[in-house]
Amino acid sequence: MRLSTLLVGLCLGTALPGVVLAQPAPKPAPAAAPDPALLKVARETVAQMQGDRAATLGSMAAPMVGMMQQIGIKEPEKAQVLVQEVVMPTLSDHYDELLDIQARGFATILSKDDLQAIAAFYATPTGKRLAAAQPQLAQIQLAGMQQWMQAVAPEMQGKIVKAVQAHGWGPGGQAKPK
Repeated sequence: MRLSTLLVGLCLGTALPGVVLAQPAPKPAPAAAPDPALLKVARETVAQMQGDRAATLGSMAAPMVGMMQQIGIKEPEKAQVLVQEVVMPTLSDHYDELLDIQARGFATILSKDDLQAIAAFYATPTGKRLAAAQPQLAQIQLAGMQQWMQAVAPEMQGKIVKAVQAHGWGPGGQAKPK
């Protein structure tokens, strides 16, 4: 899973701007705190899955330059400077928080035995190669997701606009009788 969830979120967030009116995100229901022993195993497993911290963070630099350009820093050199001076140090400073968040998610879904089995896999030569390849795989997944979203976005946008109109959710709209 690694950072692909984050990257897919960024992809989806930039692929469909303006499709629907912004709605406030619902607040998640407070979850019971996972068992500390389970959380510790989950944190260790997630850290193993992420592989080398520097490589993982380094793989994020190029997509972040693209993000800077999407938010208005059009010159690639300036975007690169901002990524190196601001974005990457900030992400690095907060990387452990990401691991903790992911560990809590893993601990709510997977058992201690499952987490230990996953960690055992990542300790094998194949698991280590997978962890090392994750940044490249995440970029491939992101590129595929972007390509897919660009292909379906026009159809989806048209359908969403029609559904919003049918429900009368647009400005001054009234629901059509069924």
